[in-house]
Amino acid sequence: MNLDLNGLVTFWARRWDDILELLGEHLTVVALSLLIAMVIGVGVGTLVWNKPLPRSVVIAAAGVALTIPSLALLALLLPIFGLGWIPTVIALVMYSLLPIVRNTVVGLREVPPAIMESALGMGMTPFTVLLRVQLPMAWPIILTGVRVAAQLTIGVAAIAAYVAGPGLGQFIFQGLSSLGSKNALNFALTGTLGVVLLALVVDAAFVAITRLTTSRGLRA
Repeated sequence: MNLDLNGLVTFWARRWDDILELLGEHLTVVALSLLIAMVIGVGVGTLVWNKPLPRSVVIAAAGVALTIPSLALLALLLPIFGLGWIPTVIALVMYSLLPIVRNTVVGLREVPPAIMESALGMGMTPFTVLLRVQLPMAWPIILTGVRVAAQLTIGVAAIAAYVAGPGLGQFIFQGLSSLGSKNALNFALTGTLGVVLLALVVDAAFVAITRLTTSRGLRA
């Protein structure tokens, strides 16, 4: 099966609305999953960062979830949650947790003890120190974990088309299921290129967000 560039361009022109719709769905499901994973991951990380045993258990559990093949995880979720957005979001949240939890823990632990002691000496409570000192200083490392999770979930979200999930994976699966037909390669290639392009754009966005939300004193 040879690539026909003219045919590919014609395919894009005819299906531009569908491509934009699937691209929007892909971005939406990734953003929603990352938001949920950030709330859970940063919350759990702040609870266990200074507790060795709970910290090890949480990171190990998140690591085990990451080792489950995406198709297997989606197949396990299918009988319980059915098709569509719900199993997709659950799977993406599970895959996002490890880098977010781990980087939250690392970021909080790397705050110099002397700074925390000074804050406590100024009358701050431990919770205030966490909120106003540790988390802002750990923020660049936490955001790096979210950035890694974003790249991971963009790829996994494409596989979620297996359970009728939203996004560009629908084009990829449609192309693979119709190999030999006129537009099979166009479907698969369009979906794949869309995922790659989205990953690059999102990564660039995180670079900008990190720079804008990190104080000058913490910038490398």
